[in-house]
Amino acid sequence: MAQAITQGTVEAGAGRTTKEPWYKVLYIQVLIAIALGILLGYLNPEWGKSVKWLGDAFIALIKMMIAPIIFCTIVHGIASIGDLKKVGRVGLKALIYFEVVSTIALLIGVLVGEIVKPGAGFNADVTKLDGKSVEKYAKMAADDSVTGHIMALIPKSFFDAFATGDLLQVLLISILTGVVVTGMGQRGEAITHAIDTMGQIFFRIIGLVVKLAPIGAFGAMAFTIGQYGIGKVVDLAWLVGTFYVTAFLFVVLVLGGIARVAGFSIFKFLAYIKDELLIVLGTSSSETVLPHMMTKMRRLGASDSVVGLVIPTGYSFNLDGTNIYMTLASLFLAQAVGADLSFGQYATIILVAMLTSKGASGVTGAGFITLAATLSAIPNNPVPVAAMTLILGVDKFMSECRAITNLIGNGVATVVVSRWEGELDQEKLNQVMAHPISIGTDISDHAPNMDPVTTPAAAAAPIPAPAR
Repeated sequence: MAQAITQGTVEAGAGRTTKEPWYKVLYIQVLIAIALGILLGYLNPEWGKSVKWLGDAFIALIKMMIAPIIFCTIVHGIASIGDLKKVGRVGLKALIYFEVVSTIALLIGVLVGEIVKPGAGFNADVTKLDGKSVEKYAKMAADDSVTGHIMALIPKSFFDAFATGDLLQVLLISILTGVVVTGMGQRGEAITHAIDTMGQIFFRIIGLVVKLAPIGAFGAMAFTIGQYGIGKVVDLAWLVGTFYVTAFLFVVLVLGGIARVAGFSIFKFLAYIKDELLIVLGTSSSETVLPHMMTKMRRLGASDSVVGLVIPTGYSFNLDGTNIYMTLASLFLAQAVGADLSFGQYATIILVAMLTSKGASGVTGAGFITLAATLSAIPNNPVPVAAMTLILGVDKFMSECRAITNLIGNGVATVVVSRWEGELDQEKLNQVMAHPISIGTDISDHAPNMDPVTTPAAAAAPIPAPAR
């Protein structure tokens, strides 16, 4: 790479263009970090496992800002709309979309599992399976119930939701606060302005933290390879490969079809969010890019109100990758232990998965817990939870694909709901889709919620600032 990869940035108040060398571009840094992490974990597993804290620290830094960002965004969004009927309408459209697409994802997992049969011929002896390694997941799944889900929505106090970082609880208090502020008239306007200002502060903090993404991706990937080894993937390559191919086809065919109807190309959209996809690949958590995704969706032309409601809600209710994983993994385990599932048991897997997937926000391990809950609910328990030991070693490798698919699904959902509401800025969408790589890189390399800058490729067509 002899010539530097450059990008233009408009300096504040100066209107001058500066160039940055390729090694300062975020997605290239993350790619290099992932490659180095894999190499370290493979060559020196113990050393690789010892740098796990780098990934944990990065995720912790991001997560400490997610709750206040969601609160400020949702409260400001609802209050800015000023029409609670519209808020309800947007929320209802989003939930309908989530349920329809999530159900398609569940059915695709079942269909692929039945056609490919990744677990056929595995011939695992149920009596010889040691379930100790998955006991903690089984216990967490056993505590799960409809009543438990409802009670889990309610925090112990207003500030407890922020302390624990529970997304569903933060959503609840944010919506309640937004509704109240909307009815406060002129006093509410002052509160809305203050909350918007705080939100911009939090976004700028995230802009600083995200520069550490390469370090976090390096530590997380080195630990994954060092702890589980590439050999684990080889042993269950058929399952892992089937899942990745299924998720890829879901993104290209299902989400791609939805995107085409909505007026944009799924491939250009993926190019636009490439930085976020790489960070999720390195950290296995879609939460690490939640603030950046909100900024990018605004820049893509989605309205503030829709972004503020759809993205945070989608992190709990629109988990396409997790849904594919749960049905495909359930069928794999059933085939592996020789269980012949009835139609009623298939239906139970799908229905239970619809419930248990809600709240699995893309953080590593959440999908495994929901899988345990799904298996436990199948009538007559044809697939013991202990069978999950068969895929424990490769679950970490599949969690990355789950998180990436979830992220893409939420981005597409935001554009679709904005179009349904008649609030999609088609001019912005067209400009970004004309230069997705340069514009996407430029936004990612600067603090979120700041005015996007004009790249050389798009210099002929000035880019409007994102809606605030």
